[in-house]
This record gives sequence, C-alpha cells and structure tokens, in this order.
Amino acid sequence: MSVIRTLLADDHPVVREGIRNWLAREDDFVIAGEAANGEETIRQARRLSPDIIVLDVAMPGPGAVPVMESLRQANPAVKVLVLSAFDDDEYIFGMLAAGAAGYALKDERLSTLVEAMRAVARGETWLSPRVASKVIYRAMDGKSDTTDPPLTGREQEVLDLMAQGMENAEIAAALVIAGRTVKFHVGNIYAKLGVTSRTAAVVEAIRRGWVMVRGERR
Repeated sequence: MSVIRTLLADDHPVVREGIRNWLAREDDFVIAGEAANGEETIRQARRLSPDIIVLDVAMPGPGAVPVMESLRQANPAVKVLVLSAFDDDEYIFGMLAAGAAGYALKDERLSTLVEAMRAVARGETWLSPRVASKVIYRAMDGKSDTTDPPLTGREQEVLDLMAQGMENAEIAAALVIAGRTVKFHVGNIYAKLGVTSRTAAVVEAIRRGWVMVRGERR
C-alpha cells in the first residue's frame, strides 16, 4: 500500500505524541485517528477503517482481548500491532490468539516500532525479541533446536547485541569497531541464517539456540 492509515490507541498522550511526531517524518504513514481507551478505539476503528491499529494493552475500559476481538469482528482485514510495557505470557499469548499481527514492547526504539508497523501493514508478523523468545520456546515445548552455530566469534557478539535490540551504530560503539564492519558481519549472519531482516535473524537464531533472550542459556 502507498499510504498506511494508522489508528493510535494508547491512554498516555506522551506515547501517542512521540509516535505521531516520528510518523510525521515518514512519507508512507498518515494518522487516521487516535484513541485513549478501549471503547473509543472500537468506535474510531469502525468509523475510520484504518489499515493498522497500534494498540496498548492496558487502557481504561474493556480488557485488551475483548477490544481485540471486537476490532477483528468489525473489520477482519485490519492489522493490529500490540504496543505494551508488559511481556507477561497472559498478555502475549492472549493477544496473539485473539488475532494480533504483532507484539512490540514499549522499550523498542521509535525507528524499530515504525519498521514493525510497516511489517504488520505488509501482512507479516512482527515480535520484539523477548516476545519472540517466549513464543518460540512455548511452540517447541521449552526445548531449543540447538545446533552449533557456524559463526565467527565476532559474528556471535554482533548477533547477541542484535538480540538485545541494538542498532548497527550502537553495536559498533559497544564493540569498538567501524559501522561498515558491523554491516559486514550482519550480512554474514543473514546469509548463514537464511534470512533478510533483523527480526527474522533474531527469531531464527533463538529457534536454533544460537542466542537467548533474558538470561536463557545458550
């Protein structure tokens, strides 16, 4: 789609303002509307028919899952990206089961959140790394498909920092290497994992047991 019509649903004005101001720089987004509680989100979604909804899970009004179910009933085509401060299993699996296309944590950078919104608008699933870890381990019954990673030591360091949500510039600073060197290592990691994006790289690395999130042992 050329322009992604977006409904921002969060009861914190500063959160909505931050996202709104960032999207104002982007040519492929337009803010169709905003909402500060569950009932208003449902009304606005029905009235505006947005392409995607960025939905906080802890707003006043109906619970997040009932709101999600109402949104899907009113417009099955709408894509919902959950934006939450919580990575509790109840929230994650409840919202995904209700039909959310993605689950982003509020400690993600705004630039990362925008990429998540684009992915969801394209019909893809997008999960923050910590969320992806929980989803993968539940799907695999708590067991990782562990294989020895064919990564160099430096590639493993880069991958570990990618899993923490760091961008290339931050990885370069943390490892005291050039940005172009980080880019080279990231390209090698993509090739070895058979992926084309950072999110896919982290998810696949977690699935293979090459990297863990939140203290899980490799």
